[in-house]
Amino acid sequence: MLVVIRAKIDPELRQKIAEDLKGYIKVVVDVQRGIMSAGGQKHVDGEELLLKDGSRQENLWGAGLDLETGQMDFDSMINIRPAQNSSREILDPKIRQKVEMVTRQLLEEQECKPGT
Repeated sequence: MLVVIRAKIDPELRQKIAEDLKGYIKVVVDVQRGIMSAGGQKHVDGEELLLKDGSRQENLWGAGLDLETGQMDFDSMINIRPAQNSSREILDPKIRQKVEMVTRQLLEEQECKPGT
C-alpha cells in the first residue's frame, strides 16, 4: 500500500503500510511541503506519486523507518543527484533532520525528537 500522507496517520493505516516490507516503511519526504509518500517496495514509486501531486524533484528525499526498532535510515537510489547529493545516503545534516522530523511527525504514535 502506497499513500501520500499530509497529516499524522492512525495506527491501523500505519500497520497496513508496513505490511509491504514486514514492519519497515519506505518513505519519500518532500522537505519543502512537509508531506510524504509511505509504503510500497520502491522509493521511486513514492517519488512518482509525489511528483504527480505537485512536488519538485529537488525537494524529494528517500528514507526508511523500522517500526520495531524506531531506527531510520537515509539510503535510497533517488537521493543520488550529481549537483546536490553524490551518494545514496542523504549527506546534508539539515536535510536528514528535516526528513526525520517529517517522518516521525506523520508516522509515529507519539511525538519524537530527531535522533531518538
